Amino acid sequence: MISLLLVLAQAAGAVQGDPSIVAPGAKLERLFGDGFFTEGPAQAPDGSVYFSDITFVQASGNQAGHIWRWDPRTGTTAVFRSPSGMSNGIVFDEEGRMVVAEGAGFGGRRITRTDMKTGMSWILAGLYNGRPFNSPNDLVIDARGRIYFTDPRYSGHEPIEQPVQGVYRIDPDGRVSLVAANAGKPNGIAVSPDQATLYVASIDNGSFDENLPPETPTTPGRMALLAYDLAPDGSAKFRRTVVDFSPGVGPDGISVDRDGNIYCAIPGRERPGIHVFSPAGKELAYIPTPDPPTNVKFGRGADKQTLFITARKSLYRIRVERSGYHPGF
Repeated sequence: MISLLLVLAQAAGAVQGDPSIVAPGAKLERLFGDGFFTEGPAQAPDGSVYFSDITFVQASGNQAGHIWRWDPRTGTTAVFRSPSGMSNGIVFDEEGRMVVAEGAGFGGRRITRTDMKTGMSWILAGLYNGRPFNSPNDLVIDARGRIYFTDPRYSGHEPIEQPVQGVYRIDPDGRVSLVAANAGKPNGIAVSPDQATLYVASIDNGSFDENLPPETPTTPGRMALLAYDLAPDGSAKFRRTVVDFSPGVGPDGISVDRDGNIYCAIPGRERPGIHVFSPAGKELAYIPTPDPPTNVKFGRGADKQTLFITARKSLYRIRVERSGYHPGF
């Protein structure tokens, strides 16, 4: 019997653009729909898909944040970890360990790594210059095993103790470095297949608290997909703005395929969905989603041409014509 949770999503419209990116008949499937605010999909070596559920404690009735696991064999989803440290971005390293960006709002405000065989976890980065991070959001691992992560603040009661909303790097020896302090409000992050470019999504909503009263005026800031030159030593230097989305909403989570194209989850009211851009910034394809998307990641192995998409309460998937790029494997 097919699980009732595995239903065809009623998308806002058909996919558009280059058929060599997404076939005209590609269908979006909803795998799960009972979250609070889903984020950070990542496929493990065994084919399971893990994703975060950011519960914004007070708004969710004091839920403490969850990481869910979707089982491809049964089509069912169950809680893997709760409390989650208010996890957001998730990635698996080449040894199959889960690396998580834990945010603010009663979360861990740190980067952790979990051995999936034993369940034991380690803190990879908890402080910078002796002070807690703002709210680690998303992360990527390069071909040398270095972890890059973004550290904005969108919500949370904790004091803000970092002077910038930065992009950081964790080296294999544990050293933590600030690599970019000029990315606006950094969110999604990805590394190009040739390791020469670090892509950073800036989505500046103009506030450190998403629970402001509706009548409170805010002025959004940088809304853009940015490209940084990535040096062999792991340092990054701003190159250019790939796409400027202002005055609309910028990208949340991002991912890249093996040809270097960038897949952006755009949660704005106009054309919400996954927008695919060339490295030069030309839009190649558009995948509408029923709900504003928060993140997009490629699967691996048999699912290397599958996009897993989180959008508000749901987890979706869709097959595309390009293979995803995963640094290190």
